[in-house]
Amino acid sequence: MERTDNLNIRELKPLVAPANLKREIPLSDACASVVSEGRRMVQDILVGDDPRPLVITGPCSLHERDASLEYARRLKALQDELGDSVLLVMRAYFEKPRTTIGWKGLLYDPGLDEGDDIDRGIHLSRRILCDIAEIGLPTATEILDPIVPQFLCDLVSWAAIGARTAESQIHRQMASGLSMPTGFKNATDGNLTTSIEAIGAALSPHAFLGINHEGKASIALTRGNPYGHVVLRGGKDGPNYQSEYVAFVEVLLAKAGIATGVIVDCSHDNSGKDHTRQREAFLDVVEQRRAGSRTAVGLMLESFLEPGRQNISPRPEDLRYGLSVTDACIGWDETEELIRELAQ
Repeated sequence: MERTDNLNIRELKPLVAPANLKREIPLSDACASVVSEGRRMVQDILVGDDPRPLVITGPCSLHERDASLEYARRLKALQDELGDSVLLVMRAYFEKPRTTIGWKGLLYDPGLDEGDDIDRGIHLSRRILCDIAEIGLPTATEILDPIVPQFLCDLVSWAAIGARTAESQIHRQMASGLSMPTGFKNATDGNLTTSIEAIGAALSPHAFLGINHEGKASIALTRGNPYGHVVLRGGKDGPNYQSEYVAFVEVLLAKAGIATGVIVDCSHDNSGKDHTRQREAFLDVVEQRRAGSRTAVGLMLESFLEPGRQNISPRPEDLRYGLSVTDACIGWDETEELIRELAQ
């Protein structure tokens, strides 16, 4: 018989089962408390029960452990100081969406060498999430692959569905089963309908294909996620963080019967993809809150220890410590300055 399947599959490699991974890198009681409390606080902020603003901040993508944990320790110290005025959640992104090709993130290429060692990447990603939780910080991540939640999401307090995937039925269904509040970014062209429809879809129960803790193909039956919300990230025609855009999305959400607040992503098209302009978006939202508006309940920053970016290299000695290898980030000093301004 002529072969008809897997014609373009070079190799199928075994992958650790989620249950085995969790036994190897377990979630401690202390970490579980950090994750759960982080989720509760984010939920309260989204529905207006907690007046503090939320800031989700961290590298565009994590690419090495030591600098990521140093960033986490600095952020935790700031949280301890300003916790009455602001909630800080660390951005810990391990998957990167690609329009064509490029580095797809630590989970897929932990050696930064196109080695495709996904099993190692999943282990490393989980270990970093555990380390950050041990420091005492809740984490946020973007979820691209629908099977990834079984490996990592017991350690995550906030999830994002990106601009390219918010329209995807698979991702909307997946979000309906996620255990944490989930933000849907507006489309890359700036369209808001996509994210509002996605929130409604994720609120409903779904049945879809996935894997269970043993790694077996399964049917997932979901309850629906009541904490979906819009993330404004700008579009091809420019930014959408200004007060008139925030007021407009507030009207759209009210018409759709959605009671959650809005998060403003200060990067991407809201900064014109210029990391030095993230502060413009951030401070604009600060002024909106000073004027009494509470629709924008949170902000996102792409931030690392050092400002800017560098090219990827598989040789650690070629990489500058604490500098992004994907989108350019603002540095720690500016990050701290902006958070303190918001906390005031």
